Amino acid sequence: MSSEHRADGVRAADTIWPLVLHEVCFTAGGKPLIDHVSWTCEASPCTMVLGANGAGKSLLLRLCHGLIPASGGSIRWNGLSVEAARRYQAMVFQRPVLLRRSARANISYALRVRGVPRRQRRLAVTTALEQAGLVDLATSPARVLSGGEQQRLALARAWALQPQVLLLDEPTASLDPAATQAVERLLESIQQTGARMIMTTHDLGQARRLADHVLFLHQGRLLEYGSAAEFFSAPRSKEAAAFLEGRLLWS
Repeated sequence: MSSEHRADGVRAADTIWPLVLHEVCFTAGGKPLIDHVSWTCEASPCTMVLGANGAGKSLLLRLCHGLIPASGGSIRWNGLSVEAARRYQAMVFQRPVLLRRSARANISYALRVRGVPRRQRRLAVTTALEQAGLVDLATSPARVLSGGEQQRLALARAWALQPQVLLLDEPTASLDPAATQAVERLLESIQQTGARMIMTTHDLGQARRLADHVLFLHQGRLLEYGSAAEFFSAPRSKEAAAFLEGRLLWS
């Protein structure tokens, strides 16, 4: 991996792909929630993480982003640790975490923390607001926006950081169809800028619309990973087949 060093001494990566998990485990209360997951994820427009409630989807994203440490195994982004690679990522949650500031100030603050000069911040903020269709709401308090507007603001803030990968945890779970459509359009626009996504969803229709690859988890174990077309047309495991048919997975 070719790289250079920034002034703060941290290596700057041309690419943080592939993401490589080796025998990753996470245990809580003596129970394995992520169970010896080994996975090599190449750059793909959208890798969708699927599975029933409690399968470990959100937990896996948090592990890959370094928000929580694994109980065992290793996670590397093209040789970088999760801590070193976090600079090249952004994560958006089901419920956006927004500051008590305007929509514009939310994006500007994230850029300032990242060390972007003020002159560059102004252009980046305007561009992000335009991308998200939020220019008319730039001065509105972020926390009084609608749920869909808040999620688009969270995505715009993440996109403004120019990450190589966006980790998205159920970004449309609580939105109505119109707001979901607006978020999906924004995600497609972000993809066109070169950012890659790893995303969880319970919406199989959304997964079919957006996914290029699918990772399927069941009770913390990785059962399938491959192209979305193959997964939806011919799942290899009985658990995945049951999931796609809408049957409950108890064991």
